[in-house]
Amino acid sequence: MTRESAISRATRHFDEGRLIEDLTRRVAMRTESQIPESRHFLDLYLKDEIAPTFERMGFSTEILPNPAADAGPILIAERIESEKLLTVLMYGHGDVIRGLEDQWRTGITPWVLKQEGERYYGRGTADNKAQHSINMAALETVIAERGRLGFNVKFMLETSEELGSPGLRAFCEQNRERLRADVLIASDGPRLSAKRPTLYLGSRGVMNLNFAVDFREGAHHSGNWGGLLANPGIVLAHALACIVTREGKVLVRELLPERIPENVRKALLDCAPAPDPGEPDIDSQWGEPGLSAAEKLYAWNTFEILAFRTGNPDNPVNAIPGKAVATCQIRFVAGCDPDTFIPALRRHLDAHGFGKVQISMVRKSLMQATRLDPDNPWVTWASESIRRTTGTKPAVLPNIGGSLPNDCFAEVLELPTLWVPHSYAGCSQHAPNEHVLAPIMREGLQIMTGLFWDFADHPVSPASENSR
Repeated sequence: MTRESAISRATRHFDEGRLIEDLTRRVAMRTESQIPESRHFLDLYLKDEIAPTFERMGFSTEILPNPAADAGPILIAERIESEKLLTVLMYGHGDVIRGLEDQWRTGITPWVLKQEGERYYGRGTADNKAQHSINMAALETVIAERGRLGFNVKFMLETSEELGSPGLRAFCEQNRERLRADVLIASDGPRLSAKRPTLYLGSRGVMNLNFAVDFREGAHHSGNWGGLLANPGIVLAHALACIVTREGKVLVRELLPERIPENVRKALLDCAPAPDPGEPDIDSQWGEPGLSAAEKLYAWNTFEILAFRTGNPDNPVNAIPGKAVATCQIRFVAGCDPDTFIPALRRHLDAHGFGKVQISMVRKSLMQATRLDPDNPWVTWASESIRRTTGTKPAVLPNIGGSLPNDCFAEVLELPTLWVPHSYAGCSQHAPNEHVLAPIMREGLQIMTGLFWDFADHPVSPASENSR
């Protein structure tokens, strides 16, 4: 009964196919939270698949309604071994993005797990079914090896993350005492690279905005009206061009952080993004001048145009359109106040003569930015545990470039947050042909087993924590 024997047990669990058996069943459940017709699969996933798995491990489970209307339920699984022990809160999500069946390449489908070499294809493999399945299997491994965990676990699994986690913050506020813990340990998102274990401490926030120019109803023949009617597509294109340059530098400086903290810069020194084969090359001249690639991605704000529509792009006609709309996005780091973004953009556009460009949020909600201090003792503990298991110093990212509902844990529950991802950037997350890599799953199961073993043996004392 040693750390090494526990990790060997975890390795056998993967090599003998038991994790893949679990993932096969879970991928087959069409838990598309964005499609109302799939709503009942969200209930079934928790009731018929996840709850029984936890109960076999000695957890009590309860499936609770989401405070947000039309959002999926939330499961809480608890194993309290002693009130004197430290408690870890864990998180995952059982819902997936739309299947997009007709866009997957021939031979694979979103609802059937299929192996091709080191890749396992299926919707939810990377996001998030494989990730929470790995963490559940690691808990099971430690219990089997040790006969107990040696700490308490509260595992929360939601089913509306792909909708932006509506209701999750309110759920955490309503259940603050029940969810009380010492640290959050969870898994989502990608590693820095496929071959390097990664630990990240928070996420960038995200705000999606619509920019619209609405001059008139209908379109008018360009031969009869060209040169006489203002073209909303042209006006909107120039308005966006005054927000961000053709090299990706944001010109509205009020949208940006004042500076990058020194300990964040230091943490990113050995975290340069390095695309794996098949992933796009980095455009080195894109973005904020003077920053490293890691700083641009993990420590700075960006403004992106996600979609631009005017007229009928699928069937253009010789007419001047009456309207134009662009959906844009701001990714922002901790320390920036998103409430200031729309007023700053409004002032900027007005000052440049674009008063007729309307700005509105795509959704009323947004995801806030969070970042645990890289000097927090929990970070040192987790990093050393991962290094001990893998023999590799993990990449420690103060936050990932994407967004998660981490503010629910960091702000509402006031927890230090540690995220150990079991995917990689080229996984086609949210796209057709989503997949997860077998070597990452296998290593991820070893890493989490080591973390949980170490949590019981050498946990961080809450009294030793500094800033969060």
